Parts: sequence; C-alpha cells; structure tokens
Amino acid sequence: MAYDWLKGVSDDYDVIVIGSGLGGLTGANVLAKAGHRVLLLEHHYQFGGLATWFTRKGGHIFDISLHGFPVGMIKSCRKYWTREVAESIVQLKDIRFVNPQMDVWTTFTREDYTRVLVENFNLDRAHVEKFYDYLRGMNFYDNNPETTGEMLERFFPGRDDVKRLLMEPIAYANGSTLDDPAITFGIVFSNFMGAGVYTFRGGSDLLIEKMVAELKKNGVELRKHVLVEKILVEEQAGQKVACGIVAKGGRVIRAKAVLSNASIKNTVLRLAGEENFPADYLAAATAVRINSSSCQVYLGIKKGESIPHIGDLVFTSESPRFSSAELTDFHTTSRTFSVYYPDTRPGSGRYTVVASINGQYADWQKLSEAEYAVEKARLIEESLVALEKYIPDVRGKIDWMEAATPRTIERYTTHMLGTSFGTKFEGLKVSMDLPDKITGLYHAGSVGIIMSGWLGTINYGVIVANKIDKLLFQKKSGAAAPVLATT
Repeated sequence: MAYDWLKGVSDDYDVIVIGSGLGGLTGANVLAKAGHRVLLLEHHYQFGGLATWFTRKGGHIFDISLHGFPVGMIKSCRKYWTREVAESIVQLKDIRFVNPQMDVWTTFTREDYTRVLVENFNLDRAHVEKFYDYLRGMNFYDNNPETTGEMLERFFPGRDDVKRLLMEPIAYANGSTLDDPAITFGIVFSNFMGAGVYTFRGGSDLLIEKMVAELKKNGVELRKHVLVEKILVEEQAGQKVACGIVAKGGRVIRAKAVLSNASIKNTVLRLAGEENFPADYLAAATAVRINSSSCQVYLGIKKGESIPHIGDLVFTSESPRFSSAELTDFHTTSRTFSVYYPDTRPGSGRYTVVASINGQYADWQKLSEAEYAVEKARLIEESLVALEKYIPDVRGKIDWMEAATPRTIERYTTHMLGTSFGTKFEGLKVSMDLPDKITGLYHAGSVGIIMSGWLGTINYGVIVANKIDKLLFQKKSGAAAPVLATT
C-alpha cells in the first residue's frame, strides 16, 4: 500500500501554498510569522523548486543550474528568513567572459565594470555613467516601447562587443533577449550593477535545510510528494472564491486563501480552471509567452583531485558576436561554467563544475528516447571539450557526468514547456491581477523578467504574503472583505 504523504494533515488551514520555490517558501514563512496556519505542498521529493540540489555516488552534491544574485539577497534573507542565512551569502569575485571578441575578468561591480568598459572597450567614462543613470531611472510603470536591442544600439551604436558584455550575463540569468522590452534588461542589470554577484556558501542543500527548519519552527506544515491537481473554487455571495485544494488521490483540504507557486499559466489554465475566469482575463493569461529554458551538464571531480582557479562564472562562446537566437540554438557554442570550489561547501574539499546552456523546449521535446540519449551525450562531450580549453587535464579528473534538459525541468517542476525562466514580461500583470478575479487566490513566482531569479521570487513572495495577511486579518476580525472585480 502506497505511503500517505498527507497523513496527519488537517482538513483546513488559513493558507495553502502550492509549490516550494523560493517565492512559495518565503510567502509561507512570512504568513506563518504573522500567526496564520499554513500548509505547504510540494510534488517533488525535494523542496526548493529550481533552488535545489541532488546527490550522486562518489560523494557528489550538485546545485541545480547556475546561481548568482544581487547583493539585495542579503537584506531580504536577513529580514524575511534569518541572520544565519543572510550571513552565508558571499560575493563571487571572478566573473569572466571569453569569446572571439574578448577575454575579460571582472568583479561585476559598478566600479570594476566601468573600468572594463573604459580600459578594454575604450568607452568614455561619462557616457558609461550616463547609461547606468538611464537604467536606474527606469520605472516599471513607464510605457516605454523601446526594446533592449534598440536601447543598446542607441547608447553604443555599432558596438557589438559592448552589447555582448552587457547582455550575456542577463540572458543567462533570466532568458532576456534583445527583442524584450528595455525595462526588462534595465531593472535587472541595475540590481546586479552595484556590489556584484553573490551566491550562498554551503550550497543549495544547506540553504533549503535552514529554510525548512525555520518554517517548521514557525509552525508551517510541510509535505513533499504531494501533487495538487485542482484549486477549489466556489461561488460565494456572487463572487468566485478560492477555498482549498484537491490533492492527487482525491484528498480535499480547505483554506481561507491559496498561494500558488506554480507557474502563472499552470495556476490559471490547469489548477484553477478556465471556466472560473472572465473571458478577457483568460485571453490575457493564454497570451502570456513562456520564457526560454536551459540545459545543464554536471561534472563531478574525483575526491582528492583539484582543479585550478579559472573564475567563478565563466561565460564562453565561439560565436563571432552575441545573438539571442544563437544563444538558444540547439547547437549553440555558448555556455557558462559555474565552478564550485571547496570553499563553496566549506569542509567538503570537493570541486564540481556545472555548464549551463540556454535552450528551447521544442528542440528537446520532439526527440525520441534514443535521439534524446544521443543529444544529452553530445551536450556532455561538447561541454568537456570547451572546459578543456581552460583545464586541459580535467577529463581524467572527472568521475561523474550527466546532463539535464528542458524535459528534465518539466519533469521535476511541472513548469509549462520546461521553462527555467518563467514567463515573459506580460506575465507579471496577469499574476498580480489574479486575486481580482478569484477572491483568495494569489500567485508568486517567476513572472516577467523583473520578478525572476532568487531575489525577485523571494521579494515577490513577500509582496503577495502581505496581501494575503491583509485579507485574512479582515476575515478573522469580521471586517468586510474588499470588493473585488468579478468580470
């Protein structure tokens, strides 16, 4: 008889959180600390969403994908998690770009990036500062039709090398392209372009362990291996109201509010049900574009072996110039090596390398199982050959190799089309408008490039949790709930 992963779970809560990405985890923590009874459900065997890890024989621990975030993570983790978590966030000192146009090392701080642009690319310092100031002045609510490509050409006409240095880190961080709105580049770039790029010392396994411990301390009920099949929506006083979930197997659990950390399209089109939304909102949700995805190649270095310091993040490519299409091409030569040295997991003495390659779900979905295996082996071999340019003897030091693709991401996260980067910019408005269509139903996740990445999803989880807290306070105090639109 199958194990009941919902054993001991109550029949009702104040809030049910669907999914344990950083937005869901943080939202649950904020709500629990506000005194609400919270149940968090995750269908995978690990918490963390894409901020997670896996282990392999030989003592290897691999962080999923490429992790790097702005300094703002320290403040957010101190405020919404714990000082201990915040104090484990450390700066990556060596960011490297190697391609036919450049071989550049930088700390990715504003000061050092300016030095690179001035000394290596012969730009006028005042013009670089003017560009930074323009990005800083961008506002989410501005109606600016300019694309990122148009903006970069306006500031740096004909300078494909400069555009590459500016675009590549953002494209790898969240799937941004030259055709996306300029604001989607500007706000994210500005967040990074201050004090550099940071990561969590100890690895994702330690981070999630600390977060789960904090959630339990604050009274959150957490369950893995539980797939939510449906959000319960009922008609109450002429309004559509979210009042719980149905888990796989038919278990019904009721709640006063539901926070979905699934993708916004999954939330609207699958979980809540198209029949529960007005036609205009449904059309907007349907029209939201899915962002691109990525592949990873995980390379484990044998215990006792070491590799030289080649940089913390190494952006590499054989393409003569930056191209959003080339970056996601099935046979792209562009990849970023995220190198995990022993101080990443203090005391481990181990090295690992993760190669991240942007990609498109459709290229991988159409393959037969035999073709799929061949193409994953190709990814591994191409990544090894690329890494050997920096560490010639690395092949003999590796005792574990495997690849993940958009199909892997789809399997473990249920993200529509296996996206690594959520939705395009228009997804944010659909996400924010959700509780106006169904009372008590909220969404937090990677929607729009502004709300992507670790810091974006954590902060979005906080924003949404505060809205839920206000609704629950009104319900518990007997005050009239806000009148929400139903059309």
